[in-house]
Amino acid sequence: MPLRQRQEVQALPRPPRLGRARLRRAPEPSRQGGAPPPDAEARLLHRDGQLLVLDKPAGLPVHRGPRGGASLEDWLPVLALGKRRAPQPAHRLDTDTAGCLVLGRTKPALAALGALFAAGRVEKTYWAVVRGAPPAPAGEVAAPLAKRSTARDGWRMVVDPEGQPALTAWRVLGEAGGLAWLELRPRTGRTHQLRVHCAHLGCPILGDARYGGGEAAMLHLLARAIALPLDPPVTATAPVPPHMRAALAACGWREAAE
Repeated sequence: MPLRQRQEVQALPRPPRLGRARLRRAPEPSRQGGAPPPDAEARLLHRDGQLLVLDKPAGLPVHRGPRGGASLEDWLPVLALGKRRAPQPAHRLDTDTAGCLVLGRTKPALAALGALFAAGRVEKTYWAVVRGAPPAPAGEVAAPLAKRSTARDGWRMVVDPEGQPALTAWRVLGEAGGLAWLELRPRTGRTHQLRVHCAHLGCPILGDARYGGGEAAMLHLLARAIALPLDPPVTATAPVPPHMRAALAACGWREAAE
């Protein structure tokens, strides 16, 4: 049964079939990848017949690279959970970002989810720990982004007036010791958008060596929550990963409030 959108919103047309987004029969784990962890199912934040929301660990790429290695693709057969076909990601989430990742379990569900993400109708909330602090308690960054590549440094995203429009709302949730805890709400979905926008504000994300956040062990960016305007609505919240707890606690976060 396909997902239903809220009645007050006109249904979007079914998008064309996307190569990577197509559901596949659940394969055996690739020898080039890694075995899924025993707690893969325990990391589910939401499960129904049409979709899953997974708490993706930081450092796990969604798609396997050309050189192989562990990726979310190793987890998908385990997450089929009785379906004939493995679930597939409905959107992107950077390798180094932890938190909410939506997976479609059927072809109609994946098409409907893809349309919602493409239309910007999914509410995404991120938490970040940044070096320094933004210039005000809250605001928006409207800074177009473009991709640049050099032989020496590889590719990166930069603020460029000729780039694609990109908009991020932000507010400060806490500060301490030269760090700030930010809530980020991207209104567009550009590659590395939050990382570049934080750097553009003068407060790069802790651990983001590419954009000026220093050499901390891991990127301090969490896809904290997601809200899907379905009928009924689906919401999920990811827990704070271990590598972010100390910095967040220094800025005022309390684990007991989770």
